[in-house]
Amino acid sequence: MSTRHETGAVDTEPPTALNAADAEEVLAEYDEERPARRLGARLELAVLVIYGLTSIAVLAQTFWPDPDGTQHYRMIFLAVVLPFTLLCYRGGRRRSPGKDAGDNPRVLDWALAGLALVAAAYPVVVFDEYILRSARPPVVDVVFGALLLALILEACRRTTGWVLPAVCVAFIGYAYYGGFLPQDWSIAHRGFDFDAIIGTSLGGTDGVYGVPLDVAATYIILFTIYGAVLDASGAARFFIDLSFAAFKRSKTAPGRTVTLAGFLLGTVSGSGTATAVSLGSVAWPVLHRARYPKEQAGGVLAAAGIGAILSPPTLGAAAFIIAEFLKVSYGTVLLWACVPTLLYYLGIILAIEIDSRRLGTREVEQPDASALRLLGRFGYHFASLALIVLLLATEWTSPLKAVVAAIALQVVLSYLDAEHRLTPARLFKALAMGTRGVLPVAATCAAAGIIVGVVAQTGLGLALADIVVGAARAITDQHTAVLVLTVLFAAVAIMVLGLAVPVTASFIISWVIVAPALVDLGVGLPAVAMFVFYYAVLSEVSPPTALAAVAASAITGGNAFRTMLQTWKYTLPAFLVPCAFVLTPRGSALLLDGAPAGEIAIALFAGVLGVAALAVVTGGWILGPAGWPERALCAVAAVLLLYLATPTVLAGAALAAVAVVVHLALRGRRSAVPVPTTEGTVRS
Repeated sequence: MSTRHETGAVDTEPPTALNAADAEEVLAEYDEERPARRLGARLELAVLVIYGLTSIAVLAQTFWPDPDGTQHYRMIFLAVVLPFTLLCYRGGRRRSPGKDAGDNPRVLDWALAGLALVAAAYPVVVFDEYILRSARPPVVDVVFGALLLALILEACRRTTGWVLPAVCVAFIGYAYYGGFLPQDWSIAHRGFDFDAIIGTSLGGTDGVYGVPLDVAATYIILFTIYGAVLDASGAARFFIDLSFAAFKRSKTAPGRTVTLAGFLLGTVSGSGTATAVSLGSVAWPVLHRARYPKEQAGGVLAAAGIGAILSPPTLGAAAFIIAEFLKVSYGTVLLWACVPTLLYYLGIILAIEIDSRRLGTREVEQPDASALRLLGRFGYHFASLALIVLLLATEWTSPLKAVVAAIALQVVLSYLDAEHRLTPARLFKALAMGTRGVLPVAATCAAAGIIVGVVAQTGLGLALADIVVGAARAITDQHTAVLVLTVLFAAVAIMVLGLAVPVTASFIISWVIVAPALVDLGVGLPAVAMFVFYYAVLSEVSPPTALAAVAASAITGGNAFRTMLQTWKYTLPAFLVPCAFVLTPRGSALLLDGAPAGEIAIALFAGVLGVAALAVVTGGWILGPAGWPERALCAVAAVLLLYLATPTVLAGAALAAVAVVVHLALRGRRSAVPVPTTEGTVRS
């Protein structure tokens, strides 16, 4: 395939859609979670049977909770998933077996899985005594606890890489050696022996068996089961077909199609990188025929994929943790995300509209499918999503039971499609895939629980909050300036952390370390939680790693770094809007968090106009090509608008109006300047 040259020409050879194996290979290379083994047929069947039974037990747990309490249930859950994580995820490089031989565990893997079963089951067997003596654990508890911690870190390393386990080890070292630090240091503490660290990490609800693992064992596994059932019933294919049929033929239709398909497909996958790859394998040939350069196409794919994690009705795994940390309903978290989601997709759509005009994209012939006909035939796939939203909004039942009801409805409705009806065998396999999907998340949550336990034990979160706020106050004593600097420090810290660890772990660590600094400055907990959540997710599109963008560039064949920059252009509102949550009291209006209707209207107006101004800055277009005067005015206007205070909103709106006037005045002079298109020609 030929490459695109500096003249702007694109490949003449049209790409073909990736098959499932190629897409899986790309995802395995670039996703933040490592791929599971491809087990041999017999072992795969045995594992799937146990996975399926586990899913059935989890569904039953929703209606008949563990009589010994939530902590007992968390212990049982870990005892089930940890051994299978060590069996189903390889510890080193993949071997090259025969085509049908699979990639079965080695002797060491079986040994580690056996040790994990014993070590994780031990607290379950002696549950009452184990909890009572956790403050002063005996030697046997310490030995089993140390073994369990080591195996959790190994499972985490196998599923997500070595960075998070290394961070956990560093925190354990801090808990042990912190007493040797100079006591005038703010992060110094009295020090804890290994017995106390084990007792806190495994004996209470602040460590491994804390909120993160509880969320994985309840909310997340139910949603992975739901996603697997949706996928098996043909919903993913329907979402893509509907998106391609919705916009018909126009110059902007391909970009709009990808954006809508990413939003819908993310409901099934729950992963930004996975959505970008799955969507890219189908949509890249269409974008190519529309004359999208490789980097712009990759940017659209990555932005659409990451948007799915930021959007209701599922959001990402961290959203469930927000609900538990803040003791609010999951429906409340969905409500907080509504306006930011609208602003995020508004930014993408405006960027697509600008790129279509600036790059001279063209219409693409699509299969003659009717969106209304597809909705009439397969629109039932939306019913289960609507049921979740309805049950959460009305609070008729708990979020867990709402998801179970949605799963049951989707199973029943699947019989409307003979090709995808969930017969008992297919349903059991879908349930099994749901449990399989939660393994890396469970390992991440268990490992992150170690960090949460150490922070609670040592008081590190408050100490670091003092350091961050103190650094800001060393520059200025003015409260607003201190808050702005603290927000900038926090955003950078979260994004840097997110470059190395998965989104869920990044949120948990940032919540216990970074969030206290913002809370100390008077920012409300909902605003802080959503700020941390957004920046944890945005690490997937942040240079220099930007996993979603790199994966998209692997699909399109574009330059990885330029694809990152294009993705950043499309997602820029998502980087700036979260700052509006925390900088002014009116930021809560963007979250619909109890603000009056007038405040919400002002915040929404400012947000929409601010996102539009950002689109002008990055796209260089208003009614035609925009020069540096308009773009500079719009950049200042966007910052003022997103600050959300009344004086800055008025000033920002005035500057945006001035930018339009300047553009109209200069437009005639620029109309004669040729504009390059993607085909290497020029147009006036």
